[in-house]
Amino acid sequence: MEEFQGPEPGRHNTSEIRSQRKWWISVFFCGFLVLTGDSLVMLLLNFYYVQNNRSENDQYQQYRGTWTQALIQNVAFPILIPLFFILPKPETVSDQTNTRHPPFLRVLLLYLSLGVLVSVYSKLYALARLYVGWGILVPAQLILTSLFSAFINRLKFNRWIIISIIFTLAADFFCAPAFSGTPTEDESYTYGIKAWLILIFPTLAFSLSLSLTQLGFERVLAKTKRYGGSNKKVFRMVLEMQIFVSFVATLICLVGLFVSGEFKELKGESERFKKGRTYYSLSLVGLALSWQVWAVGLLGLVLSVSGLFADVVHMCASPVVALLVVLAFDFKDDDFGWQRRGALLGSVLALACYFYYLHKTKKKEMAELNKRDNNNNNSEEA
Repeated sequence: MEEFQGPEPGRHNTSEIRSQRKWWISVFFCGFLVLTGDSLVMLLLNFYYVQNNRSENDQYQQYRGTWTQALIQNVAFPILIPLFFILPKPETVSDQTNTRHPPFLRVLLLYLSLGVLVSVYSKLYALARLYVGWGILVPAQLILTSLFSAFINRLKFNRWIIISIIFTLAADFFCAPAFSGTPTEDESYTYGIKAWLILIFPTLAFSLSLSLTQLGFERVLAKTKRYGGSNKKVFRMVLEMQIFVSFVATLICLVGLFVSGEFKELKGESERFKKGRTYYSLSLVGLALSWQVWAVGLLGLVLSVSGLFADVVHMCASPVVALLVVLAFDFKDDDFGWQRRGALLGSVLALACYFYYLHKTKKKEMAELNKRDNNNNNSEEA
């Protein structure tokens, strides 16, 4: 059975019910952040590439600017620092079992490895969106996430999880949002080995990062008791991980931006922008903030449930995002037809199956708690 990162069972049912309510609220809140972040990112990316005259550029220019987009995806992490210090910090508990391997070194290694992975998939996803579009990217990502969850996180699949994955894959296969950055018909474009490599590596890095993030929450941040005893998991862990991982990824993307010489093209991009430099700057700022909203929601779902659940929620947002793109932009031959309506229904069913599974598991936890309390009361009376 999938391991949940929910509240620890208490001795009294009232406290457990209260904890479970807080857990459900956190799950829905993080899911809302993922949906909001996905929607804003897609709308602003479309606006950026439409205003950047990308359709009028040649093939060489078509695939430029990817280091800039990778940097934008990570650079706005400082906005999370005040929130990190506002949240109350639980009392730490000393753990003598970590004397040979200090928690600091393990945490540092975790953040460095995740930062490298995030920078890799940020760069490659920015290129893949321009090279192969959205249609195959996300479904391949969920398949890899499922495999990593099984082998790395020891996830045991049941029928509700499998049904949810099937509905999610079907929904995303028929409902990729329209994207203005994909190649035009006039540009020479072949779907060969290069395209497949550009497709596989970012999905591989993203899926692996989700599983390693879940493993980091469980085996490093919780078990080192940095935020209290009993393997306690708190939302502060999400902000800490996002800040430090994004810091590492930002440094790597900055190096790539300057080594590749792409920074020289920023002035030309701002001059090509149809709405002018002010809107160019605002679109980049909006993208940076939207990416942080999405990332915090995604990590929150990983902490609360699992990396697989986070990816399912992320993918199920695609039909909603596709509808918003249709309403916001006038792309040729793009509408919200029967296929996308069916995909929206499929996403709803996928989430319903997964949430039903979560509900059954929580209900089972409560029943076991009641049974344990009754046994304790009977033993005391005897």
